[in-house]
Amino acid sequence: MSSTRRLLAGSLLVLAAGSVGVLAPTAAFASGGSTGDVRAGAAATYVTGTVRSSAGGVNLRKGPSTVFAVTGKVSNAATVKLVCSVQGVQVSGTVRTTTQWDKLSTGSYISHAYVISGTVKACPAGTTPVVPAPVTTTPAPAAPAPQLTPQQFIAAGVPGAQAGWRQYGVPASVTLAQSILESGWGRSSLSSVDKNYFGIKCQNGSFGVHATGCHVVTTTECDKAGKCFQIQDGFRTYASMAASFRDHGHFLKTNKRYAPAFTYTKNADKFIEQVWKAGYATDPAYVAKVTGIMKTWNLYRYDTWK
Repeated sequence: MSSTRRLLAGSLLVLAAGSVGVLAPTAAFASGGSTGDVRAGAAATYVTGTVRSSAGGVNLRKGPSTVFAVTGKVSNAATVKLVCSVQGVQVSGTVRTTTQWDKLSTGSYISHAYVISGTVKACPAGTTPVVPAPVTTTPAPAAPAPQLTPQQFIAAGVPGAQAGWRQYGVPASVTLAQSILESGWGRSSLSSVDKNYFGIKCQNGSFGVHATGCHVVTTTECDKAGKCFQIQDGFRTYASMAASFRDHGHFLKTNKRYAPAFTYTKNADKFIEQVWKAGYATDPAYVAKVTGIMKTWNLYRYDTWK
């Protein structure tokens, strides 16, 4: 009987020793956080993140700024492995506005503005590419905003607005009225300097097919709670007024949320109403303002289907 007890005791000790080996990896996994992963034998842990991009994809870069070269691109809903985080250039993305950039297991960087994840630990000091300091120059005085009369502004805008209608199906009267409202008859700084009459932004450094580049400026944005803050944002630049007007058509046509508006390509009033309902502007009086301009200046006469 005593020998049997000794054998049982020895077996229990072996099982206890084995259980320590089983529990150790579980403890290590827990250290990575609820969304973290730890691979056996790996030198570092990583947190699993999910990419969220309304633009369809996000560029990966060599460092924590849009000035670094693009190393690749990840699609919306892709899973990424986040090794650590650093502070870089502020980005306004689909998920949030932030200066955090995440280093991936591949060595590339992605803005945390497009990532949903748990907490990502800070990268060790001295292991991150240094963001180049912006080159500061004394800009030449900006050309004064063109002092066009309303009649002159409309005449200058008609060719581009009608080209946008023919190519993308946006009523010319809508394009003209929105440009008048949003650029103040072409006197805003965006329109007078960059020929951007609609405030269309660059998306993750991309400026589309009609623009010539991006102009980064400091602007103020407000959240739903009414809290306002300053951010740096890139706005598209154009070679001509007509290019800006055509890009307006391209912007509406290629954004799926505005698809219902194109049921009314021959009804300007209904078209702008659907654009507003899709979230183009938060001003409850936006439709009345745009249709008011169309009626006051009889912009409907430029709708080429009539």
